[in-house]
Amino acid sequence: MNSTEELGVNERFMEEALKEASKALARNEVPIGAIVVISGKIVARAHNLTETLSDPTAHAEMQAITAATAALGGKYLPDATIYVTVEPCPMCAAALYWAQIGKLVYGAHDPKRGYTLVTQNLLHPKTVVVKDVLGLKASQLMKDFFRKKR
Repeated sequence: MNSTEELGVNERFMEEALKEASKALARNEVPIGAIVVISGKIVARAHNLTETLSDPTAHAEMQAITAATAALGGKYLPDATIYVTVEPCPMCAAALYWAQIGKLVYGAHDPKRGYTLVTQNLLHPKTVVVKDVLGLKASQLMKDFFRKKR
């Protein structure tokens, strides 16, 4: 797959993650969405549920990892790509490490709580990272959400 094709695939799947973020927004959750893809098929979809579940660990990535491993019947995801609308926090990056996720693609950077602020060593050494896929769109969704909150 050439870089133009890969960009198109990344944007197509990031649009699906953004749909999940919109579901979170509709529930008055921080609008972050995630999907897990294996061999071009979505195997899990999730969005933030921290308020709904009263659970500070119910981030989109955590929900997506749980759904994907349940669907596949195993705890490792080396052949999977997770698409997340916002850069994972350190907790989620560590969970991606333990799941041995094959690839991480995210939209907007999180300059306050993103894992890259702490360290880039939280992800598994074999995990490929792609940044800024529809990042402006994902960033605007977050800004709009927090603007309404303040």
